[in-house]
Order: sequence, then C-alpha cells, then structure tokens
Amino acid sequence: MILDSKLKASLMLRENINDLIALAAVAEERSFTRAAARLNVSQSALSHTIKGLERRLGRRLLTRTTRSVAPTLEAEDLLATLNPCFEKIEARLQALNDTRDQPTGTVRIVAVEYAIETILWPKLSPMLKEHPSVNIEFVMDYGYTDLAESQCDAGVRYGEQVSEGMIAMRIGPEERMVCVGAPEYFDFAGVPETPQDLTEHRCINLRLSTHGALYAWEFEDAEGTEIRVKVKGQACFNTINPVMRAAKDGHGLSLIPERLAQPLLDEGQLATCLDEFSPYFPGFHLYYPSRQRPSSAFQVVLDALKE
Repeated sequence: MILDSKLKASLMLRENINDLIALAAVAEERSFTRAAARLNVSQSALSHTIKGLERRLGRRLLTRTTRSVAPTLEAEDLLATLNPCFEKIEARLQALNDTRDQPTGTVRIVAVEYAIETILWPKLSPMLKEHPSVNIEFVMDYGYTDLAESQCDAGVRYGEQVSEGMIAMRIGPEERMVCVGAPEYFDFAGVPETPQDLTEHRCINLRLSTHGALYAWEFEDAEGTEIRVKVKGQACFNTINPVMRAAKDGHGLSLIPERLAQPLLDEGQLATCLDEFSPYFPGFHLYYPSRQRPSSAFQVVLDALKE
C-alpha cells in the first residue's frame, strides 16, 4: 500500500510538471498555436492539458480571447516561482549536452542593415568558418521587432532603445547621426545653421517599418535639449544605404550614422553640417530575453560579438 501511494504520488507529480511546462509555454508565446509548435504537440492536446490543470487546481490560469491568450494574475505568480527552477534545470541539461557535442543550431538575429553590415557580419563571419554546424539567419527590420512574434533569438538596437526585461550586451562603439549632403547641393541650396532650417531644404526621408512612420530627425542643443524635425523631400527609402546614395547624388540632405558616411566624407563626396547639434549616444547592443537559455550555438554568437 505504501509503495502504491508513493508510485501514485510520483506519477501525479510528473503529470503536474509536464502540465506546468505546457502552461509556461503558452504564457510565454501568448498563443496556443505557437506554444503547440514549440512543444511539438497538437493545439487540441495542449488545450486539453491546460483545461485539465485548471480543473485540478480549481482555478482559471489563462484568459482567452478570439485574438490572444494571457496568464491570469494567479498564473503569473505561479510561473514567477516555477520558471527560475525550470531554467536552472534546462541550463544544467544543456550544459551537459554542450560538453558532449560541438556547438550546433540556428540563431536568428533581427537588426537594421547598417548593424548587419558593419557589426554583425564582420564579427560572425570568422565564427561561422570555425563552427560549421552553427547557422545564422539575419532578419533586416527597422522597426521595434517583438522577438517572440518574429521567432528571433536576439535583436540589435542602440543602447537607449533596449526594452526593460532584456539582457543587453554592447557590441559596438558609440555612434552619432550626422547631417550630410553633396558639395554640389550645398553650393546650390546653402548650408543650414540650425536644425529648424532643414524645413527649407530638400531632405531624403527614411520610412520606418513600425507603423510606417517617417523617421523624425533627432538633434540636441548645447543644453542637451532634444530637437526633432520632420523633413520633406522628393526621395524616401526604407533602408539606410539608398538614403546615403541619394545624398551623394545631390538629391538633398540625409541624416545617417557617421561611421557609415565616413568613407564618402574622407573622399569629399559628402560633407557634414549641423555638427554641433549631433551628439554621441550609446552604440549597438545585442538584446535577448532574460529567460532565454543560451544554446551552444547562441553562446558562440555571444562570444564572437562581445565588444
């Protein structure tokens, strides 16, 4: 009888752990569809599991609507206790596995074109040759991409744009945006003396993927007060390299990263203006969820990108 009771308790504990793992997956993904794919089970089986757990605990754990699913306050409290335990177990198992196998897997990173070309690829290219079983997928996006929705492992943003709750690691030097134009354009239109003067100039716009808005040019005065200017012009792009090309071709002024423009500045094909209104700010940082378990592939990416 005692052995039977212990066996039943063990089976019940195992069932509860599996169901709690399923609950954590749904809570993190905010979707039964994505959570089912992650757990490699059917959506109906996952829904049945959650309902069974709710029935045994005698309380509702998820708030469901036609468009989304979210944990209740009670479920959030429960997962706040359980998730660190799950992460420690997974990290330990992964560490044991990593000591046996070579780094392997795919890492998806979302970043702007400029970061991919000047930071990510130069640092990760040698790593890929050293680790042939590691794959990197770059996703180019100028919006504030949600890592879970885009199924990306990490993203790259400027330091001040990294959201709370993320681990951030600096991967590049300080940056500043500079206003540039071709010498022929300055000869024709003159040189703006203040950011407000830009409203009288032809400017080359950058359209952000987030809400489709145009990028408002950002400057700062001597007291540190931010100045934002909405500019107009004939040309608009959604990536930065064509913006620089249009400025070089004399179509107006553009606001681009100084490091990107430096070769053309050195050659005299571009010149800057409003330098006193262009402060430096924290450079690119790699960010990823604090709950993310570093896989062997992700770890070698982190090691390669460390500044």
